[in-house]
Amino acid sequence: MMHWLRHPRAAVVGHDLVMVLIAWLSASWLQNQILAGSSAISIFSIETILVLSMQGLMFWYIGLYRGLWRFASFLDLWSIIKASTLGGLIVALGFLLGSASLASMSVILIAYPLILFLVLGIPRMLYRIWKDKHMGINTSGGKRTLIIGAGHSGALLVRELRHRGGFNVLGLLDDKRKLVGARIHGLPVLGEISQLESLCQSLNVELAIIAIPSASNQQMQRIVEVCEDAEVKFMTLPTLQDFGNKAVRIDEIKPVIIDDLLGREPVMLNWESIRSGLSNKRVLITGGGGSIGAELCRQIAHLNPVELIVVDQSEFNLYQIEKELSNDYQDLVYACVLGDICDSATAEKIVSEYRPDMIFHAAAYKHLPILQNQIREAYRNNVIGTIRMSQAADRHGVGTFVLISTDKAVNPSNIMGATKRVAEIYCQNMDAHSDTRFITVRFGNVLNSNGSVVPLFNDQIRKGGPVTVTHPEISRYFMTISEASQLILQAAVLGKGSEIFVLDMGDPVKISYLAEQLIRLAGKEPGKDIQIIYTGLRPGEKLFEELFHEHEPYKKTSHEKIFLARHRKTAWPELQEALRGSEIAVKRYDTQSIYNTLVMLVPELDRASSPMSEKVVSINRSQQAIK
Repeated sequence: MMHWLRHPRAAVVGHDLVMVLIAWLSASWLQNQILAGSSAISIFSIETILVLSMQGLMFWYIGLYRGLWRFASFLDLWSIIKASTLGGLIVALGFLLGSASLASMSVILIAYPLILFLVLGIPRMLYRIWKDKHMGINTSGGKRTLIIGAGHSGALLVRELRHRGGFNVLGLLDDKRKLVGARIHGLPVLGEISQLESLCQSLNVELAIIAIPSASNQQMQRIVEVCEDAEVKFMTLPTLQDFGNKAVRIDEIKPVIIDDLLGREPVMLNWESIRSGLSNKRVLITGGGGSIGAELCRQIAHLNPVELIVVDQSEFNLYQIEKELSNDYQDLVYACVLGDICDSATAEKIVSEYRPDMIFHAAAYKHLPILQNQIREAYRNNVIGTIRMSQAADRHGVGTFVLISTDKAVNPSNIMGATKRVAEIYCQNMDAHSDTRFITVRFGNVLNSNGSVVPLFNDQIRKGGPVTVTHPEISRYFMTISEASQLILQAAVLGKGSEIFVLDMGDPVKISYLAEQLIRLAGKEPGKDIQIIYTGLRPGEKLFEELFHEHEPYKKTSHEKIFLARHRKTAWPELQEALRGSEIAVKRYDTQSIYNTLVMLVPELDRASSPMSEKVVSINRSQQAIK
């Protein structure tokens, strides 16, 4: 009991009960003056004790003591209005159920809530004004803002927002206890991040800005969860990854995106070795208009290549990347070529004319459900296209050929993964029979890439849902486009030839978690505003992906984010014979023969999906009937 009395809120409760007594006696005195003959109410009467008890319970029920006086806000005044009004009604009802008449209680019914509101509200607001002035909290106009993070970035942001105007920065929050109570450019560090919800209620906060560019994804996830619980709009500064990838400034406040939650610590690259390996080189990128290809163009454009050759079969994608290169890299010498690399004449013409020193082969079909029943097109693009470019690179003395592969090539259970695995096998074996260095880089899903799950979910959220997830337990590895591209460049200069480099993808992420976070970032509540429904695994889809095959022991490289998988050897004559037969099958549109070649070269596919789907068989039969 004594411990409770020493609590700082005990003084507030005591103050409020005294104010209830003053309001009640004042209302009673008014009633005696207005209604002649009305009986006076003693300070020690049973009625007064009942009023104090009922009104005190009402204060507690309304939540009047969740906030602090020094942070009193209009929300607190609203709580006082509700508590005073409801308390007055309950008191009046209690007396009416007794012997009092409505006429005798009419003055008290009006005067008591009004007086109570004044004697409770005025002291709170006066104390708030005095405390704000004493603590140096800005009470000028602008969006009422709290800054999360009282480090160097938070301090810079305080100065920038003051200079910019339009923001009423109330203070900062930080989990470093030694900072709590300190002042940053005259503003107080009000508490720890976990106190955001109570501070938002008491200070009537409109915006929270996360100013911790170095935050890990776990830290960002926690901070965003705190902001969501506080039901306050929140934004963030660019991350350290953003500062490393593009020209951004400390004042560029942006909405929190999924990359901020799932991105990892910034990749520390050996830019000196990358620059020396790529500068003064002529670099060709296939699929240069796609997600990875376009980002490779941006990264390489900074490295002073002699020339950048961008190849894509999509006219629109090529137009987009050409427009970007011309606008953003005006000193860059580049060429954009529209062409199909599966066409031997196109591959030969491009490589023989431009004579690249390095080729980054990013062109591929990758949409798993579509390719599952489009074997011929998947094989033609992902395998034949790789063969055409590899052979052209060998004939014309290209120094390095980098194949961009996928984690779905490990123990593939689908057509897309199997075709990428065959491309890996071919490049590994080509290295032993060519002066060109053939290097493979394998990684998982890329956030916000074309056709990936993030744009799909965002589109479903914009339409009001539902968001469709195939299975509650399905998980995938994710990394950002910029991180993947930078590690590809690092692996390209690390490789000596024939390697399969595997990028460290961190921990797998549940797709259901990804969907929930995207819904929350859109300002909606999962399961309430936007439903998540589970549709079942699609043909060829696995619950989880792998980065290494059981027969591919791996070891570390000189870069902590890049591993080296020991590849499995395949007899070169048998491989060449199988691929020649599959090329004939592609020309004949013989999907059964193509599938048989895939199973022969990648036995895991047969174990995962045998027998061949009826739909694929029916496609094959239809083509044979046409012939």
